Amino acid sequence: MTLARTGEIIPREKVNLDKKYPIYIADTIGVSSPYQKLHWHDVLEINYIKSGSGYYIINGKRFEFRQGDILLINSNDLHCAYEVKDLVIMVIEFDMSWFVSSLRYDPEILSPYKDMGSHFTNLLDRTSPHIGELRTLLLEMQQEHEQARPSYISLVYSHLLRFLSCVNRYFRLEDARQCSSANVSSLQLEKMRQVIHAMEEKLSHPWTLEELAAIVYLSPSRFSDIFRRAVGTSPLEYLIQLRLEHALMLLEQTQMKIMDVAMECGFRSLSNFNHLFKKHIGQSPKHARMRQHHTPTLQK
Repeated sequence: MTLARTGEIIPREKVNLDKKYPIYIADTIGVSSPYQKLHWHDVLEINYIKSGSGYYIINGKRFEFRQGDILLINSNDLHCAYEVKDLVIMVIEFDMSWFVSSLRYDPEILSPYKDMGSHFTNLLDRTSPHIGELRTLLLEMQQEHEQARPSYISLVYSHLLRFLSCVNRYFRLEDARQCSSANVSSLQLEKMRQVIHAMEEKLSHPWTLEELAAIVYLSPSRFSDIFRRAVGTSPLEYLIQLRLEHALMLLEQTQMKIMDVAMECGFRSLSNFNHLFKKHIGQSPKHARMRQHHTPTLQK
């Protein structure tokens, strides 16, 4: 948990999983706007890149990935993903409590997450002779999950258990210096989460760099440096991204006038809103609304 200056608690993103079967497995095509925003959640995550390429920013570090890569994302990792080309990712999210009984027999089963940053890295070594075994386990796990045949829960659990065991055995880096050193400390990450939360809560507020820095009691220059290392962009550029993503949602899901959308999202000038929207989204606000209203509903 993160404590804000006003005393409220900023929680991790809550992922609701079935208590009897606490795992989510699905393919995602591209990267939707919510995952381009920095977020953290209360589950452990595995990503298998089925095709295409892109990059993650995880705790201020950039990880370029391509087809065949496997990434582990911890429950306290501040992260976001970006697509470069033709991206399809198998996303697996699971509750660590599912392995409580296994920890009695193998207390190191969750080491790939527990020792992340000291003996493991988020992006597993793609040159390892054992990477193929991990890919096969993930594909078999997904097949069992989707087909849901008798005893599929046990088989999904056993595949995940074997996956974690193989990562722990074959991908552990005994020399901690082989792990990328953190660009940002855990305390600094908590401060950046606090600022991001404030941005999201008051998107229309005319934030200045000085105001954002004051939330976490840092000088503007120091704050800007830490934020850029943690997020990969400047605070005000990130604020623009948040505003534009919210604007796109309003254009797609409401009948608000474009001027009202601009004002609601913190843009004081319609011309500036139109310019930034086209620059970042790739089309004008008017075209985004027209396209949404003329897109036929896909039938399952």
